[in-house]
Amino acid sequence: MALIEWKEAFKVGVPSVDHEHREMIALLNELHAGLEGEADKEAVSRFLGEVHARISAHFALEEKIMRDHRYDEYDVHKADHERLLDEILDIMERYENGEYFDYEKVLASHLHGWFTAHFKTRDARLHKMLG
Repeated sequence: MALIEWKEAFKVGVPSVDHEHREMIALLNELHAGLEGEADKEAVSRFLGEVHARISAHFALEEKIMRDHRYDEYDVHKADHERLLDEILDIMERYENGEYFDYEKVLASHLHGWFTAHFKTRDARLHKMLG
């Protein structure tokens, strides 16, 4: 079962951003499926690293678009990006330190909740302002 199902409501109307949103959701779903299959520690670490790297790259693209358009809520939107990246780094550190890792809680409450909320609020507003 997929962790996050793509919904048309996630579209922001910028093809490159929408494409990356779809790719990020696919990556998160792959991570979720891999963890369900009792992946070893190295595999989980690789997946978490890949999630962080891909999300960082996506945010850089989105932030460039916002700067290019002098988006009025750039600072707030960027701060939301930074908060998620910090959360992912915290998850990675706890996992690497051998702390208990409940992937359902981590993925469902942090990543799933954050992405669906961010797409519907921050990214939706961005699309309306750019459109």
